[in-house]
Amino acid sequence: MHRIWAIIERDLRRFRRSPTLVIVSLIMPLVQLVVLGYAFGGKVKNLDLGVVDQDHHLPAVQLQSMLRAVAANARTFRTIDYADQGQALHDLRNGKINGVITIPPRFSRELLAGANPRVALVEDNTDQFSSSALQASLNSLVAAYNKPATQARMTAAVDLSVVEIYPYVPYIQFLLPGTISLAIFVSAMIGGGIIFIDDKARGLHEGYLVTPISKFELIMGFNLAGAAKAIIAGVVLVTFGSIIAGIPNPLDPLRLARMLLVVIVTALALISMMFLLMVRVSDPLVPRAIFGVLNTVLFFPSGAVYPTAAFPTWMKVITVVDPFTYAVHGFKELVLKNTSLLAILPDLAFLTAFSLVAMGAATLLFRRTL
Repeated sequence: MHRIWAIIERDLRRFRRSPTLVIVSLIMPLVQLVVLGYAFGGKVKNLDLGVVDQDHHLPAVQLQSMLRAVAANARTFRTIDYADQGQALHDLRNGKINGVITIPPRFSRELLAGANPRVALVEDNTDQFSSSALQASLNSLVAAYNKPATQARMTAAVDLSVVEIYPYVPYIQFLLPGTISLAIFVSAMIGGGIIFIDDKARGLHEGYLVTPISKFELIMGFNLAGAAKAIIAGVVLVTFGSIIAGIPNPLDPLRLARMLLVVIVTALALISMMFLLMVRVSDPLVPRAIFGVLNTVLFFPSGAVYPTAAFPTWMKVITVVDPFTYAVHGFKELVLKNTSLLAILPDLAFLTAFSLVAMGAATLLFRRTL
């Protein structure tokens, strides 16, 4: 019993002497609780709805007024007026808006004549959460629009025709982009700076320090080695994951080439981030304590499992700087929509810039000493 207590005392002393490990172990679980609680508990809001009014008469103006009322009060969506339906659909396909509602040219005339005109909603159904929220809100709005006045003179009613711009997307397909990003991140967590920490714990890093290799070369070597493993994991998920999820034409060479590019920039961004986070860490227990919390803080706010439109403002701040957000968005565009590289150019630009900044900061902070 005396020997067992000696082991316990040693471990507690080591824990107490590492303030970072204490903070990670005690405070980060609370952060995890808050992030998970808000990531799945909010209503989808602030979706972007394009409005194309081809009628411009009084009944159409009244319908637009009701749309703006919903945007101002319930805030399920925000209205964006379009004069050209083609431009609205182009923005919808490129992910700039979440849906397009079109008021046809003869809307007012058919409504007054009792012909039951239709209002078309074209939605981006690759995101089932957002499309369902948008459809439910507009169905309620149309029902309220059709309610007769106290002395009704019209018996006609407006019907909402829902048009899904893409084939039905099961949730397993919706989750695939996030799974690919997560697989790359798991490989990044065990590579790069983590390997150097392990080498320091074993005393192997002294061999690096007696060589003329520079700090930048050392960091680059670790990052590229870790990125190579992350790329392999990403490629496996891209191919086999697409087949398992039932993605149409999963082995299309052009799509695979575009996705390989996203895998490469994502791997470099995440491995550079991990090296930056661990560049001054010497305790090998700290990475083990931080992995689960870091996964939660980066993965769930990225929109991989739930739309970011449902997040509170403070969580949306995380999504702006989270490299996961741009990786998940890029994979979604390629996996679910099979778009061109032009549609994900901002994602590629952010991930590339993030890699350069993280690599540069890690080089400045790295200490080439024992």
